[in-house]
Amino acid sequence: MEPLPKGANFKRGKILFELGLHIAGNPDTPYGGNRDMCIAVGSGSGESFKPWLRLSSGSAIMAKAVAKGEIEMAFVNPSAMLTQAYRGVGIFDKPLDLRIIGNYPSNDRFVIAFREKLGFKSLHDVKKAKYPLKISLREDPTHSTLVLVAQLLAHHGMSVAEIESWGGKIHTCGGPGDDRRLNGIREGWLDAVMDEGISTWIDVAIQNGMVPLQLDEAAFAHLTALGWRKMPLKAGRFAYLPMEGDCIDFSGWPLYASAKIPDRMAYDVAAAFGARHDEMPWEEGTHKGIWQVGKETDATPMDVPLHPGAERWYREQGHI
Repeated sequence: MEPLPKGANFKRGKILFELGLHIAGNPDTPYGGNRDMCIAVGSGSGESFKPWLRLSSGSAIMAKAVAKGEIEMAFVNPSAMLTQAYRGVGIFDKPLDLRIIGNYPSNDRFVIAFREKLGFKSLHDVKKAKYPLKISLREDPTHSTLVLVAQLLAHHGMSVAEIESWGGKIHTCGGPGDDRRLNGIREGWLDAVMDEGISTWIDVAIQNGMVPLQLDEAAFAHLTALGWRKMPLKAGRFAYLPMEGDCIDFSGWPLYASAKIPDRMAYDVAAAFGARHDEMPWEEGTHKGIWQVGKETDATPMDVPLHPGAERWYREQGHI
C-alpha cells in the first residue's frame, strides 16, 4: 500500500495527524495533560463529523470507556493491564468484555533495584526497618508501573505514602532512562528504582552499587493472580547483570476493543496492521514479523482472547 493514499483528502488527513502529533508531543505539557491522540475515521461530508472508528492511546482505565462503546479501540501498555480489565481484578472491580485486535511487540521487564549497601533482601525488610527510602518512580500519575508498585507494596503491608511517612522521598522522572534518575544512581543518593524499560537504566544501576531484588514466591503468586506474569531476567541480556533471577513481565502493547464491535471492523483493523506494516515504528530487535501481532510470544503476551473478526484475518494469512 502507498505510504500516503492518493487524493487530497488523505493528504489533509496526514497533515492533521502531524499537527496533532506535534501538539500532543509538546515537552512542556505535563503528564495527565493533552498528550494523547485519538484517531477518528468517519464521515465529514455533512454538517457534522460522524465518527465510525475511534482509536486512542491513554491510561489503562480507558478500558471502561472501550467496554461502554464510548471509543472503539485503545492501546494499553503492558498486556497485564488489559488482563486485569478482562478478569475484573486489581484496579477493575468487575470483568470487562474486551478482546485483542492486535498486540504490538514489546519485550520488557519490571525490576526493583536496591542500593546493595543497605542490605535489604526483600520488601519485608524495608517494612520492618521503616527505612526512609529515596525511590525513583515515574511522574505520570496514570502510568501502569505505579499500579504495579502499589499492588506489590500492598502485598507487603505498606504503601508509597507510608514510606514517605517514615521520612522517605519519591523522586519522579519522565522516561525510564531520564537523566534525573541516572544522575541520582551515579551520585549515590537514590536508594531504589522501581520501573520497566530496564534496558535504559539497569546496567547503570548495577555499575553503581545497586542490585536487582528477587521477589519471593508469595509475592509472585499475589501478582500473577492479578494478571502479571513471572518471567526470567537473563544475565546475558544486559552487560552488567551479575546473576539470573525472576521478575515481572512488562511486555506487549495490545490494541483492544469491546467484544461487541462488528467482526468486519475488527477484521479491517487487523488487516491494516498488515497493509501498513512497513510504515509502523516497530520496536527494534523485538518485532519479528506481522505474524507476531496476532499470536502469543514473549513480546506479545495474550491472556485475553483475540476478537473473532481479527482472528479470522490472522488465520486467513496463515499467521495463527
